[in-house]
Amino acid sequence: MTTVAVLDYGAGNLRSAQRALERAGADVVVTDDAAVAATADALVVPGVGHFGQCVRQFRSAGFDQLVRRWADDGGAVLGICVGMQILYRRSDEDPDEQGLGLIDGEVRRLPSSVTVPHMGWNTLTPAREDPLLDGVVGRHVYFVHSYAAEPGADAHIVATCRYGPGFAAVVRSGSVVGTQFHPEKSGDVGATLLANWLREVDGARAAA
Repeated sequence: MTTVAVLDYGAGNLRSAQRALERAGADVVVTDDAAVAATADALVVPGVGHFGQCVRQFRSAGFDQLVRRWADDGGAVLGICVGMQILYRRSDEDPDEQGLGLIDGEVRRLPSSVTVPHMGWNTLTPAREDPLLDGVVGRHVYFVHSYAAEPGADAHIVATCRYGPGFAAVVRSGSVVGTQFHPEKSGDVGATLLANWLREVDGARAAA
């Protein structure tokens, strides 16, 4: 069974993420210890709140160095909502605070032409074929956010959400994956995406 470490840096829906991953078939440990997290097969970066505060807490917990090394070695990382956003280099929410820069691009505030925050259920539209989207395309997932990623390369965009002008809802750069929506709050659809991700992690482990 794949062991997944959910990183506890004081800024996430930890227990709901844990339960969702367990339902999807993972053995989950929630930890605030980078050394413990380093023994897992994959890392999950949850996140709820302010970009700058989340980055500072993440760095204070020592998780920034772990995740950088992990991604450099091709290890699987999944960022959820603000946990995805801090994987970028910066955000309009706190322009002076640097994110991890694991995915090229920046995080922008949603435009004034739409209701902010964006809160509720919307469908995913595929930008390209990806096994993450098996059984997920065109189905509703749950969002709650005021900012969204603007990837530096179109190739990083796996799926979009057509809210206003649209934004990247699922992204990928190598072994690093991010979802702007909350799979742990998206019922069977979220569980399907998590199961797809775990299957991918298992495949990479088997190949190694």
